[in-house]
Order: sequence, then C-alpha cells, then structure tokens
Amino acid sequence: MGYKLSERTLATIPKLLAGVDSSAAWQAKREKIREVWKRLVGMPPSQDFWPEPGRHVAFEVMSERTEKDHRRLDIRYCTKDGDIITAYLLLPSGMEPGRQYPAVLAMHPTTDCGRADVATPQGRENRRYGLELVSRGYVVLAPDSISFGDRVYEGAEPFQTAPFYELNPQWTAVGKMLADHLLALNLLCSLPEVDPQRIGAIGHSLGGYNAWFLAGWDRRIRAVVSSCGFSMFTADPEPNRWGQREWFSHLPEVTHYLREDQIPFEWHEVAALAAPTPLFMWSGLKDRIFPNWQAIAEGMSDLEELYGQEAAAGSFEFWLGPAGHDFPPRARELAYSFLDRWLANNEK
Repeated sequence: MGYKLSERTLATIPKLLAGVDSSAAWQAKREKIREVWKRLVGMPPSQDFWPEPGRHVAFEVMSERTEKDHRRLDIRYCTKDGDIITAYLLLPSGMEPGRQYPAVLAMHPTTDCGRADVATPQGRENRRYGLELVSRGYVVLAPDSISFGDRVYEGAEPFQTAPFYELNPQWTAVGKMLADHLLALNLLCSLPEVDPQRIGAIGHSLGGYNAWFLAGWDRRIRAVVSSCGFSMFTADPEPNRWGQREWFSHLPEVTHYLREDQIPFEWHEVAALAAPTPLFMWSGLKDRIFPNWQAIAEGMSDLEELYGQEAAAGSFEFWLGPAGHDFPPRARELAYSFLDRWLANNEK
C-alpha cells in the first residue's frame, strides 16, 4: 500500500474491490490494510496496555445526579499504566431488574469540556447526543479522551498531546484513544444492565472518527454513527491535520510520509476495516474543517460498494447535507433511527 499524494484525484482514488473477486480475497486485502494501520497507530510501552476483551472493569462513583429521565454517574476507572479515565455513565430511569439494555459509547468532539459536551444539559446545541440517547432507553458511557475535560495534562493547555509523546514516543494519540475506548467497551460489557451483543458507538468530529476507528478494531461494536468524522487525503487542503502538530498530534509518522509526497493509505480503506459492522456516516457540504466533500463522497461511494458485497442489506448509510461542521437535528434523527434498527430493535 501507499500512494503518491500529488497524484490523488477524484478519478484515482483507490478502489477497495480492485482485484477482489471473492469474500476471501477481500479478507486478505483487509488484513493488509489492517497491518499498515496498526503500524501507523504505533506500539504502546507494552502489550499489556491493550485491554483484554471480556475483562471486568471496576470503577469508582465520584458523584451521582438524578435528571428527569436518567441518572448521571460521574465515574473514574484506571488503565493498566495507572492513568485515570474520567467518564459519565448515564442510566435510563425505570430500568427493570434483570433486563439488559442496548448501550452506546458516546465519544466527544474537540472541546475543552470533553464528555460534558455530549452527556450534560450544559453541552452545546447539536452535541448532546449522549443525553438524547439515554432518553431513548440506551445506557450511555461518555469518557474524556486524553487532553480533554478532566484529562488535560498537568501544566498543559487542552488539546496538547506533547506530554503524552514525552512518555510514549513509539505510540500515538490515536493508539492511546483506541486503548482507552477498548477499556470503556470492557466496562460497558461488565455492567449487568447492558446487553453485550447490542453496543454501539457514536461521535462527532474527533469522536466521529474515533467511533469507526474502534469498530474496525473490535467487533463487539455492533453499530456506528459518525458525524463529520470522515475525510480523505485526496483534495484535503490540510493533510497534515493527521500528522505532527503543535497541538493535537494524531499520527506523527504521517508527517514523514507527506514530506515525501506520500500517504500510507486512503482513509476510506481504514474505514473499510469496520465492515460488515453497520455504519452510518454524515457529512456537511459546508464543513470548513473537512471541506473536500467531493472526495469524501467518492470514498463513501466506494465503501458502499464494499458493504453491498460483504454486509447485510441496509447496514451502510452515507448522508451529505447542506450544513457545516455540525450534527443538526435531521442528521441526528436519521442516526438514532439507524442505531435503533441495529441495536434497540434487536432485543433477544
């Protein structure tokens, strides 16, 4: 894999099914994409940093608040390296003893308040998807990511990942967020109120791409919603948004590729790792963060073709609408209906 960036146009976006004539052939290609992706994500200080699926996660309740249709628990839990993850756990009111409910991991966008943006009434307009989903009967876990909310590094400003790289020069912020979200997934699976076969992920912007990153890494995620969380290197006016920066650096090695006019993959190839998990993608035509909507649409069209071959009918939706970098009401309505179809309506 790997491409020359200056040669990327709408007509030369690599096709996922090029040279693929069977499901076995796609799985072989998928594994090659996954290996490139894993290498870019980097290596944690030890393999123990990757949470083991199914391992119970204990947490401490710091405070509890009763809202009109749910309880909000402010919780803390530890990673294997002693890092403290802060999160809100939202539990619907009137939960029946012994019954298991669908759950969603709600990943926040780039905002200094982190989890509060999606899980409290103080969150911004069109960002309170955690609150809206708990009102629909979902158990919701909304953790802070590194450098956001209560996890800003001591002595640093929000969104600054330099302290993380000082401690983990061979790893990446993307890898750390993945590990933290895998641990959050373990926590949800540990809850007696949660059906481990009906867990989804949702996010906007930073949270949006973290959602499909996680789905491509762990099949326990059964449905994904990503709002304004997808771009392509092709036609991106700022491709180094993914590389080494002075603030939040996702995958520093991307910068080395770009200096050589190279990219290690196209982003729809990484998104394809999530298939056949049901996937909902929303993008805005007026998105100033990810403005290359024509390339985004081409990548999504190719991904739809893959889903048509490898996944259940209706398991992929891409919506492109007249909005900016936002998650407007109509898009959320479509997204929640998608989650209901694959999670809430599949109770055994």
